[in-house]
Amino acid sequence: MDEFSMRPIWLDETLDRVKVIDQRKLPYHIEILELTTVDDAIYAITEMVVRGAPLIGATGAYAVFIALKNAGTAVADDAFICHEAERIKAARPTAVNLAWAVDRSIKQVTAHSEGSARIDAARSEAALIAEEEVQNCRAIGRHGVTLIEPVAGQKPGEPVNILTHCNAGSLACIEYGTATAPIYEAFNKGFNVHVWVDETRPLNQGARLTAWELGQRGVPHTVIVDNAGGHLMQHGFVDMVIVGTDRTTYTGDVANKIGTYLKALAAKDNDIPFYVALPSSTFDWTISDGLTDIPIEQRDPDEVRYMPGFKGKADYLLTPESSPAGNYAFDVTPARLVTAFITERGICKATEEDIRRLFPER
Repeated sequence: MDEFSMRPIWLDETLDRVKVIDQRKLPYHIEILELTTVDDAIYAITEMVVRGAPLIGATGAYAVFIALKNAGTAVADDAFICHEAERIKAARPTAVNLAWAVDRSIKQVTAHSEGSARIDAARSEAALIAEEEVQNCRAIGRHGVTLIEPVAGQKPGEPVNILTHCNAGSLACIEYGTATAPIYEAFNKGFNVHVWVDETRPLNQGARLTAWELGQRGVPHTVIVDNAGGHLMQHGFVDMVIVGTDRTTYTGDVANKIGTYLKALAAKDNDIPFYVALPSSTFDWTISDGLTDIPIEQRDPDEVRYMPGFKGKADYLLTPESSPAGNYAFDVTPARLVTAFITERGICKATEEDIRRLFPER
C-alpha cells in the first residue's frame, strides 16, 4: 500500500464508523481497526495505535462523536458529554492537541440542544479538525522549504542533509506531516535532500515509521541509532535539524519525543539550526515554563525492556529479566536552543513576542 493513498484515521461514511491504521504493526503489516466505543478510542490513543499530536487530537474529536452516537439522542446530556470528554482527554497527558480538539468539539456539540443535532455537530467538527490539520501541514511545508532552498544553493551538486527525530510525518499528522512537510516540498521541487532518521527508542518510531514514509515517497534517507546525531553534526554531515512537537509553550519551550533535547544541545554546540515544525493547535497558550508545567508521560517499562517482534514473531527481551527500566516518553527543549518555529502562518523565533506576532489573537 502507498501510505499516502490513505489517511491514518477516517470516517467510513457507508457504515458511519471511525477507522484507523494500527501503527503498532507498521511497516510489516497493515491492519485497520474500527473504533466503535469510547473505550476503543481511548485504548487506541493510550496504546499508540494512533500517535502524533495532530492525529491524537483528531482521534479525540472522533471519540466525542462516537460517545454521542452510542449514547443516542435521549442520553447525550451535558453531564454525560463532559464525563466522556474528561475520560478521553486523560488518555495521554503530554500532547496538548488531545484536550484542544475534545474541548473544541464539546463547544460545538453543546451549542445544540437536540440529540441528533449534537451527533451531527460532533461528526462534522471531527472531520473539520482533521482537514484543518492537513491544510496546516501543507502550509508548514510551503514555509519550511524556504529554509532549505538557500542551503541547497550553497551546496550545488551535494545533498542538503536534514536530521529528524521520532515520526512527525503523515502517520502522525493525517497527511504530509509537520517536520517532514518541508522535506517533501523540497523533494517535489527537485532539491537534492537526504534525511538522517533517528531510530527513536524505545518504540523505534523513526526507524519503523519515518523511514517507511520517506521510502514511500522516494526521499533518500538513512536510519541511524539515536546517539549518532552528535557525531554526524561534529563532522559536517548535518545541515539542519527539523523535528515536530507534542506541546509547545507560548514562550517557546518544546516537548517532543525523548531524546530531542540532546539533539538540540548537539546542534547548538555545532552551530547547526534546530527547527521545530508545528501547527497552532500544538501551542499551549496557558503555560509559560515547559520544564515545570508540561506533564511528561511515563509509559510501560516493558516498551524499553522488550523489542517487538514483527511478522508474527514474539517480543524479544533485551535486558536482564530482573532489571527495572524507566520509560520517559518526552523531554523538554528550552526555547534558547530552538532556532525557529515553522507554523502554518509562517516562521517565527522561539520567543513569546515573535510567536504572538504570528498569532496576535492569542
